[in-house]
Amino acid sequence: MERTLTKGPLLPSTRKLAAGPYRGPTSATMPDVTWAAEYFELLLEDAAAIEYERPLVRARAAGAAGEELAELERAKLLALQVREAFAARRRRESELSALFDTANDLAALRGVDSVLTAIVRRARSLLGTDVSYLTLHDPVAGDTYMRVTDGSVSARFQSLRLQMGAGLGGLVAQSAAPYATASYFADARFRHTDEINDGVLEEGLVAILGVPLIRGSQVIGVLFAADRTERTFDRSEVSLLGSLAAHAAIALDNARLLEETRSALDELSAASRELRAHSAMVERAAGAHDRFIDVVLRGGGVEDVAAAVTEALGGSITVLDEDGRVTPADVAAELPPDPAGALTLARSTGRTVRDGSWWTAAVTVDSELLGGLVLHREEELSEGDQRILERAALVTALLLLIRRTAGEAENRVRGELLEELLSGSMRDPDGIRERARRLGADLDRPHAVVVARVEPRCRPRALAAATHLAATRGGLAGTHEGSVVVCLPDLTPGAAASTVRSDLANAGAGPVTAGGAGPARGPGAVASAHAEAARCAATLVALGRGGTSASAAELGFFGLLLGEGRDVRGFVDATLAPVLEYDVRRGTDLEGTLQAFFDAGNSPARAADVLRVHVNTVTQRLERVGRLLGKDWSSPARALEIQLALRLHRLTDAVPG
Repeated sequence: MERTLTKGPLLPSTRKLAAGPYRGPTSATMPDVTWAAEYFELLLEDAAAIEYERPLVRARAAGAAGEELAELERAKLLALQVREAFAARRRRESELSALFDTANDLAALRGVDSVLTAIVRRARSLLGTDVSYLTLHDPVAGDTYMRVTDGSVSARFQSLRLQMGAGLGGLVAQSAAPYATASYFADARFRHTDEINDGVLEEGLVAILGVPLIRGSQVIGVLFAADRTERTFDRSEVSLLGSLAAHAAIALDNARLLEETRSALDELSAASRELRAHSAMVERAAGAHDRFIDVVLRGGGVEDVAAAVTEALGGSITVLDEDGRVTPADVAAELPPDPAGALTLARSTGRTVRDGSWWTAAVTVDSELLGGLVLHREEELSEGDQRILERAALVTALLLLIRRTAGEAENRVRGELLEELLSGSMRDPDGIRERARRLGADLDRPHAVVVARVEPRCRPRALAAATHLAATRGGLAGTHEGSVVVCLPDLTPGAAASTVRSDLANAGAGPVTAGGAGPARGPGAVASAHAEAARCAATLVALGRGGTSASAAELGFFGLLLGEGRDVRGFVDATLAPVLEYDVRRGTDLEGTLQAFFDAGNSPARAADVLRVHVNTVTQRLERVGRLLGKDWSSPARALEIQLALRLHRLTDAVPG
């Protein structure tokens, strides 16, 4: 479609956008295809900058008016600006990707040489230079030396050493500031030396950019990017190279720390070898010390320390809590006549205390008593062997302190989340789901909720064990209303209650009574399952079964009769729901048939007389009940629950509500 030309320029936003070449204006009409579409095509094709002159050239050749040419010139400039913005964004994305990859290299704890090589290679790639290299400070010689190069072809250049203040690199190291030169040999800002000039000349470098590697306030090296032709480095390139230099400094600092650690461990190992050469006693001490370090580094527990002690010293080891009791509580162990007294004496003296064939070392942090280690061995313990036992107590204190600190933080986070779930106020379910996910828990999976009753003095230890169990199983744990509450995924309530009771008891939490309920799906279902689990635990106590575990389903109607806050409808639904739903859905009366069957003394024939149907009809209905409720529905225990549920159902239906 053609348009008649009007006076004044026609803005790009009013022109027709169509594909095809620019044909130039006719005597009285606009072209069929405008320049705007072609500039869009050039942007999409990522054409070279010279290609953006094409529409303007054709317009001139076609005799376009001056206003038209001015509009085309403006559009060309805008398109080139957009092209440059896209190119800058791509460069920035590439730079960020390189920095991210470099950070990943550091996080992966790769060797320092490979990390520095990757940094230098990325510097060369991102800045588009011919050569990149990194020099490090030599504190002994007082100069810097080449550590890594990329793109270099001169062996002489690769072996250069730069004195402080000499050359561009020496100036960067001296001033701790980046420097760049577009023409190295013509730049008089830094001191030229024959050795450096010869190396740079042999490599053929002209333009050089150097940025310092800084650790604290000290320059430890310089990172360079260089070209073999004149070039001006802009601020963004200086900033990018500086970021890569910062990563290189981190890698070197990590290497230094690792080397110091290795040196310290090597010195310790050498001392241990020397001591083992002098006496078997010291050899056992060094071996035990190595085992203790291994236990700590592997994240082992107190039982691993005990195993290391028995391996080094023989005999049998027993772990005591702060009150002098054996932990775990169900472990049978030989103890001195007064374990609490021996532990108190060991704490006050800070040394091993002997009582016959028992040797006791206190596990303390500052003045706080955390427990003790008791070694039972008939042979005399030498001075060195006693030091081994005392060191084992020190490592045990460290492990217990780490566990307690981690447990307190974990308890706080998990406990706050669990408290919010149990409060029943679901203001932000999705937010709660996300918080649980960060803790490794998926609230949309079926969870068993367990309420564990323990003695108040054992509650901290029980909570620590529950938190550990929840963390390893992808669940949650905390305290609520004086009880320990644990949510565990993908377990039946009975199995979950048994697991919680066993783990807490083994952790020295004393007698544990655990009630389980569920499964609960979603944040909103946890509170109701908790209420049922709490009733289950209360029922166990009321039945005199403290120290055991059970689920609400395992207790059946006993939980209904004895539990606190009885949930009649919940019991009826749990017992009869399949039958009641079938009657509603099919219009049958299986409920009435069951009631008649029980009223008739479990006789199908008498039930048929009462219902005025054939006995085969009753038999068929009862078979249907068996398929809905399970084959054991007529066993004495199940039959009792079903009869109770039938009566409660009729009573609750009769109550207006």
